Amino acid sequence: MLSPAPEEPLLLAELKPGRPHQFDWKSSCETWSVAFSPDGSWFAWSQGHCIVKLIPWPLEEQFIPKGFEAKSRSSKNETKGRGSPKEKTLDCGQIVWGLAFSPWPSPPSRKLWARHHPQVPDVSCLVLATGLNDGQIKIWEVQTGLLLLNLSGHQDVVRDLSFTPSGSLILVSASRDKTLRIWDLNKHGTGVKGLLDNSTNAVFLWSMRSYTLIRKLEGHQSSVVSCDFSPDSALLVTASYDTNVIMWDPYTGERLRSLRHTQVDPAMDDSDVHISSLRSVCFSPEGLYLATVADDRLLRIWALELKTPIAFAPMTNGLCCTFFPHGGVIATGTRDGHVQFWTAPRVLSSLKHLCRKALRSFLTTYQVLALPIPKKMKEFLTYRTF
Repeated sequence: MLSPAPEEPLLLAELKPGRPHQFDWKSSCETWSVAFSPDGSWFAWSQGHCIVKLIPWPLEEQFIPKGFEAKSRSSKNETKGRGSPKEKTLDCGQIVWGLAFSPWPSPPSRKLWARHHPQVPDVSCLVLATGLNDGQIKIWEVQTGLLLLNLSGHQDVVRDLSFTPSGSLILVSASRDKTLRIWDLNKHGTGVKGLLDNSTNAVFLWSMRSYTLIRKLEGHQSSVVSCDFSPDSALLVTASYDTNVIMWDPYTGERLRSLRHTQVDPAMDDSDVHISSLRSVCFSPEGLYLATVADDRLLRIWALELKTPIAFAPMTNGLCCTFFPHGGVIATGTRDGHVQFWTAPRVLSSLKHLCRKALRSFLTTYQVLALPIPKKMKEFLTYRTF
């Protein structure tokens, strides 16, 4: 299922802000968020100083080292002709903390476009949501770079954003004001619901049907700063300043595994209790690997079945990470406003894993446990074979 000896991640390319910005505040240059569009055709980068860059993917030739072009660019070259997408700069007016692309394709309602595009027919479009320092959320049309909506409601930094995968243009936002908010972009960004979260050390699971609290997951000893569901939604991983990643069964609340970020370089100063504080965690698109970024200047890659990392890459001041949706690449953002692209393990999933992934996409843990199948099969399908 997994390659026996994965190679260490190689740095493929690095993007840096085009020119330094002269601002009085220091905490404005970080790349707090990076994101690929679901179809892999766009990359968004909050490069600091209130600016988001929208970059067509694959990257242009000058950013890609020789020998990698053939692997990364593939048939995308065929689309780079007349009318090919252009890089765009979005000035958000505030420090950008969160980014999220809508599912693709997503049909917007006429209401969403009416104000800005009265002459344009109702066609599918891709949108980008940006969460800002002042609590605002701005919604942009990717192809044109035009601002479509400005959503107000949060009272503090909008730290993270996520669209529901159904394509309905329902957006969930998480803020430091300790609330989640659900927005319907098909109704001019009308706020559907606000959900209160009073704890930073716990994880709250909410129902997107009834907007009620399903379960509270407790286990971290410090603030939870990042989380991600596996592609089949059967697993949830959470990362904390306590240096641990916890893998949960979101249906039962069971803690399946903890991945501790121990010090790798003995030359580092042990007196710094935050040396391995985690910043970001994400699943690979096939669901067999995790990537984490921590304050010990390392990008780690983990195999799902193992308790220790299978590969490391040195990076300075890392803040966020995400996998390319078709695999093979990890993007990371840094405090310096840079973005780095790394090679990621390429794996051919086993038939067993493909079946598990397909079944768990629509069966809960309780439904699997009720099936008339052998115990070992149930353990495999519920990820209890670690």
